[in-house]
Amino acid sequence: MAEVVIIGSGFAGLCMGIKLQQAGCEDFVILEKADDLGGTWRDNTYPGCACDIPSYLYSFSFEQNPRWTRMFAPWDEILAYLRHCADKYGIAGKIRYGAEVTEAVFDEATGHWTVTVNGDETIETQALVTGVGSLHEPKLPDIPGLDSFGGTTFHSAQWDHSADLRGRNVAVIGTGASAIQFVPQLAGEVAQLDLYQRTPPWVTPKPDRAIGRWERKLHERFPAGQRTIRNAIYWGLEGRGAGFAGNPKLMKGLEIQAKRHLRKQITDPELRAKLTPDYQIGCKRVLISNDYYPALTRPNVDVVTTPIARITPTGVVTADGTERACDAIVHGTGFAVSANLTRMPILGKDGVDLADHWKRNGIGAHLGITVAGYPNLFLLVGPNTLLGHSSMIFMIEAQVRYVMQALHLLRRRNATYVEVREDAQEQFVTGVQGELGDTVWNAGCTSWYLDASGRNSTIWPEWTMSYWRRTRRLDPSDFAVVH
Repeated sequence: MAEVVIIGSGFAGLCMGIKLQQAGCEDFVILEKADDLGGTWRDNTYPGCACDIPSYLYSFSFEQNPRWTRMFAPWDEILAYLRHCADKYGIAGKIRYGAEVTEAVFDEATGHWTVTVNGDETIETQALVTGVGSLHEPKLPDIPGLDSFGGTTFHSAQWDHSADLRGRNVAVIGTGASAIQFVPQLAGEVAQLDLYQRTPPWVTPKPDRAIGRWERKLHERFPAGQRTIRNAIYWGLEGRGAGFAGNPKLMKGLEIQAKRHLRKQITDPELRAKLTPDYQIGCKRVLISNDYYPALTRPNVDVVTTPIARITPTGVVTADGTERACDAIVHGTGFAVSANLTRMPILGKDGVDLADHWKRNGIGAHLGITVAGYPNLFLLVGPNTLLGHSSMIFMIEAQVRYVMQALHLLRRRNATYVEVREDAQEQFVTGVQGELGDTVWNAGCTSWYLDASGRNSTIWPEWTMSYWRRTRRLDPSDFAVVH
């Protein structure tokens, strides 16, 4: 029996563990299916992998990192930071590796969850917190013949570092946030790179630079100065959110910047036409890069916009019948975002799996954290809490603070369980969907923000500060407290 079970050891799971430890709760365990902590930053190790949020903002507010070497930190520095946090705050020993949660079942009589690990071991707990993240479950394209390919093939989040791609013909499928980071790294090494693009992304300049040793020493000695920079970046990104979450017309300036960036870096009219988006900027994730467009101008790189018809043992065939031979296929096709919480059965008090519940009623949770019918279950990075303009670490800290209040309510009332009321949840979900209707995220394009039903169950449609205010104090009247 554990008082709290946490699933996942990325930013969300570690933050939850740290706050439990600081509150004096020692009776918790963090279950991690892999053999190391880090979540997204453990799995994504492709060439050029880095954060697209400024480093100063990409850390816990209570643990600034004076060791960042660039304004946009590479994956290995982020992973090192997470390991540092686990060690410094004494929760490294609370993590069980190789422990994949295969089922979780709620017992209404006891108010406890029974969590099954690796299909056989069970752990009973009063509260279950999921910190499984959204950007780690690779999504492979549904292309006929994919399994027949005879060469090397892998997803960017499962990069095969043993595969030597130098001097080979490589096909890259997808032009999202991962591809624009690894394509420039590959382009200079391979003999030929065919980039298969379904929809061109909006790309703006990346304001990156090295953070020198003297700066890092200053940050270490004067953390208040680093916090000032962090706050300035935060409010700058919040201002940008006015266009995303407010009036889409305010995105015009960003669109002008992106088009100027494209014109400056791509002089060939035909290639520029291929790379010019025809949808509202912000409808899909806006990407940042200084080397993506130049990589596409190399003589050994071709941007292919004709849809892929099938894959053969030796190459890729497009809808016009052209077959392009390749030795390797790299998938930059993103992640199964809306399926992050439903790949394992989570059975609530009525015995209904959360996946089935959401299929029937639509994906939604009160404040993205609690779901009616699933008492003592708390979701971190849940529905409609992801961002298009700022740092998810800010949102995670707000959610963890809210969960801590719910656990305090449970203990203070000596309750069996707490469950969000359906009316409170419905009011929140309806309000969020209504707000999304007039934002750039619902501007008509197809994006990973949308679930299988075409509903945006991913993005938070307001400023992050408004989410902070709404989660700052838990309202007990939103919950049924059962003894």
